[in-house]
Amino acid sequence: MKVKGLRWWIITLICLATVINYIDRTAFGVMWPEMGKDLGMDESDYAVMLNVFMITYALGKFLSGKLYDIIGTRMGFTVSIVVWSVASIFHAFARGLFSLTLFRALLGLGEAGNWPGAVKSNGEWFPVKQRAIAQGIFNAGASLGSVVAPVLIAYLYGHFGWRTTFIIIGAVGLLWVIPWLFINKTTPESHPWITDEERNLIMNSRIEAIKSTENKKEKGLSVAQILKHKESWGVLASRFFIEPIWWLFVGWMPLYLNSEFGFSIEEIGATIWISYLGGMAGSIIGGWYSGKLMETKTVDAARKITITIGGSLIFLGLLGIIFLVNENNPMTFIYIVAVVLFGFQFAIGNIQTISSDLLKGPSVGTLAGLAGTVAAVSVIIMNSLIPKIAAVSYTPAFIVIAVLAPMAVLSIFFFIKNIGPVEE
Repeated sequence: MKVKGLRWWIITLICLATVINYIDRTAFGVMWPEMGKDLGMDESDYAVMLNVFMITYALGKFLSGKLYDIIGTRMGFTVSIVVWSVASIFHAFARGLFSLTLFRALLGLGEAGNWPGAVKSNGEWFPVKQRAIAQGIFNAGASLGSVVAPVLIAYLYGHFGWRTTFIIIGAVGLLWVIPWLFINKTTPESHPWITDEERNLIMNSRIEAIKSTENKKEKGLSVAQILKHKESWGVLASRFFIEPIWWLFVGWMPLYLNSEFGFSIEEIGATIWISYLGGMAGSIIGGWYSGKLMETKTVDAARKITITIGGSLIFLGLLGIIFLVNENNPMTFIYIVAVVLFGFQFAIGNIQTISSDLLKGPSVGTLAGLAGTVAAVSVIIMNSLIPKIAAVSYTPAFIVIAVLAPMAVLSIFFFIKNIGPVEE
């Protein structure tokens, strides 16, 4: 049996895994008021668990990157989603701060693997010119998950309660493993369902000559060797600067809408999806646009042009929030955030894909995972500062991340003179 466009089935499953990922992590915040009441916990306990999640999430980005390089994307994804799905189910049996914190830590450790795994799988299954659109499809899952999660979780909670809801969403993740193992049998080189045309398309476009055989696997670079390349620092610095922009809105926008505009939970749920739709559109269009540019331009030019456009939209959108939004026009804020998130996703797919542009297959996951860890560290720093800043006003926070956007873009230009394979 041969399946045309097998690579698109693979990236669709990864996109679905990302949707599940965001549903599982969002459920905690949506159901927290009732969970906290049942477990006798307060907001300080909630803050502890948020930080624990981000710490293990940061650690998991790096560890899972190494894991994927060792055992491959097929089993790597399986391990990641099983870990986070089981952790989600465990939430149903939490009895207090210790057990719930433990389960949040396990969830962060598992969920982190989704990102370096997607980048590595992208590099394996897609030719260079299609990697950005593939990354965009995968990233769209994050926005789609953010749109779907509040409505779905509210529905499940209303019918089954919070404990059963965690069991249901965890079970969905475990079910995902079945089609993943069935369809993604092995790599493109030897997959029995792939057509000769698709295999040749993938193989001929690879940035490296495929030297590995059934008995010999190419050895990846160590972290120290990867960091000797200045280009790797461009990926790390860019992710460090740009990542807090997304997480500021994902983590703090509901609180901002409540404190600044008096939005109820129902009003937040009825409007916030508009902003995430902007992010979802940016994922797809950013990937498509980069691939389109590659028809006439180099990979270096296409990536840098796309990243620059995305960074510019972020910067202009944040200026709009700072100077145009006031207490009388909350929907203006919602729409401008849609532009900011569009710009973020327009750029981030190309930034994430640079790892596979620079390095050979066995090393891609390591750099992608390290970049994810650096990004998570910057988010932890932001989360520790936002409560203090927001006690007076959110405006300084918007100013800070407005500065971060051009810094993320400049990091690419400064450290990476040419986006292409680096010498070892």
